Amino acid sequence: MSRRTPRLLFTEYELKPPVVEKAAGKAARASDRLDKVENRIPKKQVRRRTVDPNTGRVTVRLSFEEKKPPSKLVHAVRAAPLNAAAIEAHREVHSVEDDNVGVESVHKAECTVEAGTRAGVSAHRHRKMKPYRDAAKTERRSDRANLDALKKDAEQQNPQLSSNPYSRWQQKQAIKKEYAAAKAGSGAANTTVSASEITGKAAKEAADKTQKAGEFIAKHKKGFLILGVAALVLVILLNSASSFSVLLQGGLSGVSISTYPSADSDMLAAESSYASLEAALKDELDHYQARHPGYDEYRFDLDTIEHDPYVLISMLTAFKGGEWKASDVQSLLQTIFDRQYSLTQTVTVEVRYRTETRTGTRTVTDPDTGEESTVDYDYDVQVPYNYYICNVKLDNFDLSHLPVYMMSEDQLSLYSVYMATLGNRPDLFPGSGYVTRYAPGQYEDYDIPPEAMQDATFAAMITEAEKYLGYPYVWGGSSPSTSFDCSGFVSWVINHSGWNVGRLGAQGLYNICTPVSPANAKPGDLIFFQHTYDTSGASHVGIYVGNNMMIHCGDPIHYSNITESYWQQHFLGFGRLPKP
Repeated sequence: MSRRTPRLLFTEYELKPPVVEKAAGKAARASDRLDKVENRIPKKQVRRRTVDPNTGRVTVRLSFEEKKPPSKLVHAVRAAPLNAAAIEAHREVHSVEDDNVGVESVHKAECTVEAGTRAGVSAHRHRKMKPYRDAAKTERRSDRANLDALKKDAEQQNPQLSSNPYSRWQQKQAIKKEYAAAKAGSGAANTTVSASEITGKAAKEAADKTQKAGEFIAKHKKGFLILGVAALVLVILLNSASSFSVLLQGGLSGVSISTYPSADSDMLAAESSYASLEAALKDELDHYQARHPGYDEYRFDLDTIEHDPYVLISMLTAFKGGEWKASDVQSLLQTIFDRQYSLTQTVTVEVRYRTETRTGTRTVTDPDTGEESTVDYDYDVQVPYNYYICNVKLDNFDLSHLPVYMMSEDQLSLYSVYMATLGNRPDLFPGSGYVTRYAPGQYEDYDIPPEAMQDATFAAMITEAEKYLGYPYVWGGSSPSTSFDCSGFVSWVINHSGWNVGRLGAQGLYNICTPVSPANAKPGDLIFFQHTYDTSGASHVGIYVGNNMMIHCGDPIHYSNITESYWQQHFLGFGRLPKP
């Protein structure tokens, strides 16, 4: 059996570098696999007849030779006449089968049988070809492993030829050439080739070519200098034009994607419809006692009735995925309204007591005459009764919290884009608080002292965190595609800075931290706050950066000074993350 790929031999000296030893081991394993695969190729018996020239004696010996794979060309040539005849026959049948249902059914059955036969023949041929295909595939893998090992060996033995890209390229091409020559010269099975022989010849050839190239450039250095300068200018011009084009297209595309596509009249009408729903709710509460009589007492626990119009329009646009008309979103407006506001009434009954005066009789005796008589008298008693209290509660879930519960991830991403830009329409609702929050440059920034950045872990956290300065606050958001809420932002940053804690809420982050006193807090610690909204435990979290500053997902993501009165009122504590 002829050897397709030679087995490389490395000296002990060559195998000393770990990188060469690893690559050589991989090449050896590839050669072993090739041996096993080639041994599965079918063999045929061949009778060889030899005649002794001195005695004239004839000897017949049996030997085994590798069978050649069946020829696709021969197979196609042999099948061509039959295929042509079959095609012509089917063409004739097709010309009349529409007029004869019987002919049509028989012809279809015939086609089915022929298709089955062809499939069987194809499968048989596929099985016969499999050993040869496996051998060819394994041979290619062995060649790649050998070339990789030779390249690693050459880099170790001739480091001067790897000093620049041109020399490396020359060395790589020379190795390929010498390896191809060694492979072509392989004969019987188990042929081996010295790796040092191949790399030595390749190194000499690469060095010669590199030297010649250097001499040529030296002789024509003025021409090459002019050519290099011209090429550099051309590259700069092309890159500038390309970059400008990409920036222009990207800028235009970004503006287009982040702009509300609907007409002003429709957006204003939708906002008016939602405001009408809120007005009706307020009217109901203002006249609740008159419209729901019959209770002894009314108790009201009411959240404020309000919403941000930009949140509403961004939600509608994200839901619709593009332009919409006011008439198209009326039912959606009602759905959003019902999710934002929850008005409940519960009636409690208390047993209370009231004082009642009652009249009784008693017998008295006259002290002088001893005569008895009956007289009336009044007395007070405590009488129980049911006292009915109507408890009315209005919960405003906060419109900006709804998107994460109502939208798909794609819709949430689109919503965050619109909120980050206010749909490029800050003039649409000038009274909204979001106008000033998201105006460019309005969020607070901070320059962290260089000495703090010497901590590699903290530097990684800040590098990740500052990528998202200015991103809008999206309740439940936990990735750049959807934007973030406070805990989603911190979870994302630490998970991309060496930790793997998953998506945790503020309390969950608090639970994995070790409490740290304010005096011992350092950059990279987390800072927690409580009662920033109606929940127990930690309700807000940021990353402390030192000097009483933190970076956190407020509205939007920005730096804040923790000595401000709001943060001092809600301060819960510092926490130190476990080591990543």
